[in-house]
Amino acid sequence: MTTSGLAHIGLGWPSDGSGDGGVPSGGLGWPGQDITPNLAFTAQGVVATEPGAPRIEELVSRETSSEHIEQLSERELLAASLPEPGAETPLARAVAEDARRRISLTGKIFPRPDHTRVLTVANQKGGVGKTTTTVNVAAALAQAGLRVLVVDIDPQGNASTALGIDHHADVPSIYDVLVDGKAIVDVVQECVDVPNLWCVPATIDLAGAEIELVSLVAREMRMQRALTAYIDGTAERGEERYDYVLIDCPPSLGLLTVNAFVAADEVFIPIQCEYYALEGLSQLLKNVELIKSHLNPGLHVSTILLTMYDGRTRLSAQVAEEVRTHFPAHVLRTTVPRSVRISEAPSHGQTVMTYDPSSSGALSYLEAAGELADRGAAAQGAVGSTHVSQRSFPNGH
Repeated sequence: MTTSGLAHIGLGWPSDGSGDGGVPSGGLGWPGQDITPNLAFTAQGVVATEPGAPRIEELVSRETSSEHIEQLSERELLAASLPEPGAETPLARAVAEDARRRISLTGKIFPRPDHTRVLTVANQKGGVGKTTTTVNVAAALAQAGLRVLVVDIDPQGNASTALGIDHHADVPSIYDVLVDGKAIVDVVQECVDVPNLWCVPATIDLAGAEIELVSLVAREMRMQRALTAYIDGTAERGEERYDYVLIDCPPSLGLLTVNAFVAADEVFIPIQCEYYALEGLSQLLKNVELIKSHLNPGLHVSTILLTMYDGRTRLSAQVAEEVRTHFPAHVLRTTVPRSVRISEAPSHGQTVMTYDPSSSGALSYLEAAGELADRGAAAQGAVGSTHVSQRSFPNGH
């Protein structure tokens, strides 16, 4: 595949017209001639089929050393062959970066974990992107061939809305599971827009569950028991096991969130790139330690994702640097930018992965999901090795 075909297959190559042979010309500072040679992929590596064509080493990014050229996949080579716009064209640079990510990620199959990974997406600070992160990471994992379950335990039911799941008052929901002891198999719904994705919805009844749970036996363990029974019963029902379970928590540290912590193995923390989001992190980590000490010894923080990142401001860069400094092993390389498309998607009952899969927000969540899957595959068998203590964060108390 040469770059002349990129505009026709939706890979984001900007063009204001075609030059000779259909090569994009002009727009946004891109070169007007075809700089990519005809490439042949052989057992000996990638070779140019025309004499005098540019060397492959000249086409890959500076970060890729020439001795690794032969080990690049066709997808990686195509991404690396895109030209670098000049510093005077920031829009073209952004478009080029999105095009590279799209080529590298679209259609990629993520590795399956050797067991069902249960992650609680939690942060008691509101508005940091918990629900948005839950539904979009779940959709990205499902689109990459994995079986994913989303459990919505936020009384607002926003995750259910984003996945297009009915959650009015008469719909069986997680409330019936927690309070009435109903089985999850009786309330789970399949997401029609994304194959391999299921959701346990939340209804407004859940708003009173905090009070009703107080008088129940084993009130902190009810989610864990129901979820374990459902996951363990997949074989008996003739279903494949789930690869990921993501639990979307309310912005509080009440009994609903405690149930989610007890039911999970890992904590996934979205952090907005603003100072207030940092203040609540110490308290959240203290609560994770309390749950670990008394109710769920295997619980640990495994993943931190920086959301609402605005590269134009110093504050976002400073917050990102501080979080990466204190939690270098847990923060994903990917940051999720502020994006109108991400905000628009729920109003259409969709995730951004289906609403606008070519947008920068969708690509960021797809990249984050890939990191999450790759880290899980690399860390199999090392349970608890990514433990975080609140003492490692400044001003923790």
